[in-house]
Amino acid sequence: MPDGAGDLGIVLHSHMPYVEGYGTYPFGEEWLFDAVIHSHLPVLDVARDITLTVTPVLADQLEAEGVPERLREFLVQHRLDAAVKDVETCDSGFSEAASAGRDRYARSLDLLDSHDGSPLEAFAAAAGSGRVELMASTATHAVLPMLASDRGIDLQVGTGIASHRRRFGWTGGFWLPECAYEPGLEEKLARHGVEWFCTDQSAFESGDEALVPVGTEAGPVAFTIDWPAVSWLWDMQGYPSWPGYLDFHSLSMNGVRIFRIDGGPYDREAAHQRAREQAGEFLSAAAKRLEEFRERSGSTGLMVFACDCELLGHWWAEGPVWLEAVLEGAAAHGIRLTTLGPAAAERRAGIRPEVEAAPIRPNGLRASTWGERKDFRTWDSPAVADLASGARRLELAVNRAVASGIGRDRAERAARELLAVQSSDWAFIDGRRQAGDYAFERSVDHAAAAFEAIDSGADAPIQPRVRSLAPDLDLASLLVP
Repeated sequence: MPDGAGDLGIVLHSHMPYVEGYGTYPFGEEWLFDAVIHSHLPVLDVARDITLTVTPVLADQLEAEGVPERLREFLVQHRLDAAVKDVETCDSGFSEAASAGRDRYARSLDLLDSHDGSPLEAFAAAAGSGRVELMASTATHAVLPMLASDRGIDLQVGTGIASHRRRFGWTGGFWLPECAYEPGLEEKLARHGVEWFCTDQSAFESGDEALVPVGTEAGPVAFTIDWPAVSWLWDMQGYPSWPGYLDFHSLSMNGVRIFRIDGGPYDREAAHQRAREQAGEFLSAAAKRLEEFRERSGSTGLMVFACDCELLGHWWAEGPVWLEAVLEGAAAHGIRLTTLGPAAAERRAGIRPEVEAAPIRPNGLRASTWGERKDFRTWDSPAVADLASGARRLELAVNRAVASGIGRDRAERAARELLAVQSSDWAFIDGRRQAGDYAFERSVDHAAAAFEAIDSGADAPIQPRVRSLAPDLDLASLLVP
């Protein structure tokens, strides 16, 4: 019988739709800047022995000319200065809460400046030091099973991997946007060199099946996320719902979060203490689940815990404190932290040096996502049918036009606009009516620009606002006869 409870692979999915240069308040690049300030920088500050995605479309924006300067200006003028004003003007009962807000933004500014103002460098530094493993993804967070052609899939996957490889190198891992999978997709990933990916099979798994990765005939290892563990956090009654945590929605007169969820003044010390307690609860529950698997099977299970990085810090302000406590306390609970690249190699070999690992189970993967009801309705239902069908028609039109030889400039513009249309975010946002007409208009405008490139009859320059999108664009897949 192996020692220890088992292995834990924490996966944080860092992603933002392409909003740089497309509006500010209430929708637009403010989303990007707040994600960096609240989540990416604080998480990277404490992260170790975890796997992170940096979607190419997120990296494209962080690399774009002028973004570091605008990000710092936004942090100082619209966040830190507002928090300082709160400290100076708030009622006495909120002074500690206001000070906590100021300190939070001051810390983010220190972290940003420590990387010369570049959040992309913060990701690269964490990977370069070996603290985290970065995995690639599609170019613009497209739901691959929703695409109309193999050429479209190759465009998204090839461009995404090229982008990731140039910036960070690549260890063979691939994040499927929305964890969206359909049988046979692994073969299309394998031809691009993908060695492992994550998906959500919780609609079809029972018991502790998710603690054993899946081996596919095409070669890549599939890590199915352990939804029971994810739900401890990602649930209406999960950890972030504690009433003493910082409320996401309620703002001071200066636009700063200083209220608890229950409406009282925020108590930073109490909230951080509760986050550390919940980290202990998470580790105890994870150890129990892994120990029960070990006792039943005689081998070491791997719990893959995956969530959006932006949940930690942005939506749940105390998330980075919780994460740090989980990472610090794992060993004391008999849990070995692992990133997914080494885990894939160990499971593929059948053993790791310390203990016998659970064998890879045979492929029984089925079509699924981690969206509502674990199917594709969020991105392909009557509520968003116009966006879904329009994206597929546009894909086929761009395929035909590029293959017919419309000229490189026009082909690149059409392809970039197509990639922008294929983002999963537009249907997600539009279907929930979370941002007015913003998502719908973005999708329609990009589609119109793609058709303009196709039908212009002459070389049409790329619109300045998409020059930073997919700089590693690989048109080879669209030129195959």
